[in-house]
Amino acid sequence: MSNSLGGHILMGIEDVTGQPIGLNPEAIEQYDRDVAQIADDVKPIVYIQTEVVKLPDDINILVITVPEGINKPYKTPKGEIYIKQGSNKRLVTDNAEILRLYQQSSNLLADEMPVYGATLSDINHTAFEDYFKKEFGVSIEEKGLSYEQALEAKRVIRKGQVTLAGLLFFGNSPQSFKPAFTIKLVDFFGTEISSNQYRSKPFDLEGTIPELFNQSLEWVKSHLRSVQDGQGFNSIGKLEISEIALVEIIQNALVHRDYFKNSPIRIMIFDDRLEIVSPGKLPNTLTVEDIKYGNPVVRNNQLVSYSSHALPFSGLGSGIKRALVEEPDMELINDIEGEQFKVIFKRK
Repeated sequence: MSNSLGGHILMGIEDVTGQPIGLNPEAIEQYDRDVAQIADDVKPIVYIQTEVVKLPDDINILVITVPEGINKPYKTPKGEIYIKQGSNKRLVTDNAEILRLYQQSSNLLADEMPVYGATLSDINHTAFEDYFKKEFGVSIEEKGLSYEQALEAKRVIRKGQVTLAGLLFFGNSPQSFKPAFTIKLVDFFGTEISSNQYRSKPFDLEGTIPELFNQSLEWVKSHLRSVQDGQGFNSIGKLEISEIALVEIIQNALVHRDYFKNSPIRIMIFDDRLEIVSPGKLPNTLTVEDIKYGNPVVRNNQLVSYSSHALPFSGLGSGIKRALVEEPDMELINDIEGEQFKVIFKRK
């Protein structure tokens, strides 16, 4: 439960019928001790709360509250990792899933991990030098650094190995190493994703994060309508969805997505809406309400750092707030089961 979303355990409930049968004081005391011992045996320790709740007819049940853990993954004394799946549990053995548990505790950052096989020749020297000068106002040489020292300082490489953040932002061909980190684009006829009719379905977008941002924004703008929106006939039409909101949501999808999930970002236009789907649910205990009020939890520290100098990105957690001001009907969906985050714009 601590590896998942936490929850409650009720002692004194009949297993099959769900009817409260209650516990006597001795049983409550024994269960309380046993559960505390089990929690102590989990590594790291799980801190639980227990409470006796009195129901009608003098029926007492013991309620055990298990919080979602902040130091995942939690393991049994044998080193096994379990997560909740419905009303049951499931043993976790997949390496990628274990890495995501570490990521949820901020014990592991995907964007700072090395990319196997990538070398300095896979980094675009000019792109990095231009970025460096933009951030510091001077060239690498004027800063008194060698090229490799500058790469290390900005964590494009760590201990001589190219990081995922470095590859995604400054790589010559990031998808040569990470082919799933693309953007899929479809402009559908109708309103259903099951439709096999589309107006436009180009090749998946590839490139660095700044390139993906620019390409996807231009594609979306070119496939939306420019509407009169109360203006005079001679006025240039307004984009039916605010460009400010589009900028915020597309760059958020690129910068804050879960890079432990080997899947693309999807941008889909329907007759009645635009959907931008980013791999990975919101990190840790972050909720949709949290991000609406500008309370961010950063999943990819280095990508956020690069983006604040290379994209129209503030890094202050205010992007969603700005988008909502422009598009109040914008819908935010944290799909926990599907492990994805979806933003839906209604079309005018």
